[in-house]
Amino acid sequence: MAKKITRIPATKALYTNAPLAEARKKKVCGYARVSTDHEEQQSSYEAQLDYYTNYIQAHEDWEFVGMYADEARSGVTTKRRDGFKKMVDDGLSGEFDLIITKSVSRFARNTVDSLTTIRKLKEKGVEVYFEKENIWTLDAKGELLITIMSSLAQEESRSISENTTWGRRKQMADGKVSFNYHWFLGYDKGEDGNLVINEEQAETVREIYKLYLAGLTCTAIAKELERQGRTSPANKHWHDGTVKSILTNEKYKGDALLQKYYTVDFLRKKMVKNDGTVPQYYVEDHHPPIVSAEVFERVQREIERRKNLPHDYRGGSIFASKLVCGECGCFYGSKVWHSNDKYRKIVWQCNGKYYRPTKCKTAHLKEDEIKEYFMKAVAALWKDRETYIEDIEILKEDATKLDSIKEQMRKAKAELKQIAEAVENTIYDNAHKAQDQGEYQKGYEELVGKYEAKQSEYEALEKKLDDTKAKAEAIDDFIETLKKMQTPTKEFNMWLWGSMVENMTINLNGSVTFNMKSGMKITVK
Repeated sequence: MAKKITRIPATKALYTNAPLAEARKKKVCGYARVSTDHEEQQSSYEAQLDYYTNYIQAHEDWEFVGMYADEARSGVTTKRRDGFKKMVDDGLSGEFDLIITKSVSRFARNTVDSLTTIRKLKEKGVEVYFEKENIWTLDAKGELLITIMSSLAQEESRSISENTTWGRRKQMADGKVSFNYHWFLGYDKGEDGNLVINEEQAETVREIYKLYLAGLTCTAIAKELERQGRTSPANKHWHDGTVKSILTNEKYKGDALLQKYYTVDFLRKKMVKNDGTVPQYYVEDHHPPIVSAEVFERVQREIERRKNLPHDYRGGSIFASKLVCGECGCFYGSKVWHSNDKYRKIVWQCNGKYYRPTKCKTAHLKEDEIKEYFMKAVAALWKDRETYIEDIEILKEDATKLDSIKEQMRKAKAELKQIAEAVENTIYDNAHKAQDQGEYQKGYEELVGKYEAKQSEYEALEKKLDDTKAKAEAIDDFIETLKKMQTPTKEFNMWLWGSMVENMTINLNGSVTFNMKSGMKITVK
């Protein structure tokens, strides 16, 4: 007997659970996106808005609920696409039933993002229609087609990213430099496309270099710039990180180091610091400098010096880490006396004064007294500057014997080469001749130990050479400063203080001794 099968039709929608017999217009929205804000893309953006508004309204069974759009947003990630995220949230909340968009690549170039979003919407009965590919996501074949098309879109993004990266690196190799003028203090883009100095902003840059060489820290400089009301990059508040970036940016001396950072992931657009993974390019004399190469290098040496101090550098004032107690060797620190009355004043005294069994007897000093001592020292220098210059040049000759260090380095390098050859010969002999492996290992380890010891010696000589060169440059700077002094200064000069004084020792007998960066000492009573 044949079976009788009767089909009972569905009365509710598969995803929405809404009665099928219910006549209701489908709520539809459109989504448009362009990935850049170039003029040609702007017209594409407006065209998408206009097209889909008319397209949806032309369907009698569709109810137009609006357009969602993202302008100048990349499709490889949905993180910064506010219009896209709002559309998804509204769809999950039941604000509409269908999304119309131009293509899979307009929706998302990231396969994972695309599928995850579509599945979330599908669970709530919201469909997406991709016009170009003619894909309906509630269709049985929809997800397979979406996977294929999203993968193709993602690969297209990868190709575009790689081509863009190649083009930028080719420009770098040719010495072409691009700048973010919005964040780059001190320069404007000229009519010919080249950098021109913005003198008002450049004065702030020079002030930063001057304050740092005078002894202030980046934090103290930021506070001083805020106090002066000086303009910062992008008109934001001054921070120590901003100051440090200006102090270490080679562009302020007219050069440009290219590819300091690079993109490691084209999907997330993640930028990381270049530690040697990709090539860098250094372009000299690319544009007019704001500070001289000499001043820039002095700042870099001072940054390195402060970093290598055995204690934390405190430079909230130009006198911090400069005043030394002649009795215990501690630095002087600032103290506020009578902080709550009319006799309030700032004094400098030994930081170890109250932490030793016997209190230091060195005197405390007011800032005006420190300045007065310095001006006396400068006056003494100016009075006998010719004699001082001769003495300093003799000091330089004795203190900076570069030839001797270079000769030691040459010998050490030759010995390193000999030891390396001996190691290679030992390994070769062991591979080609039968030997006692215990004796071989012992000889090998002795040679490796000698190589490592000699390598350490060579590196120490390299550092000594660098330090000696820095000292020679400091002495040259000191001599140049003396030569430029046409008359004795009548007012305290912060720049002179920072460029000339290594530290100032306060002696028990009431005198002070200035230890100059040239290596000479001047005692003032």
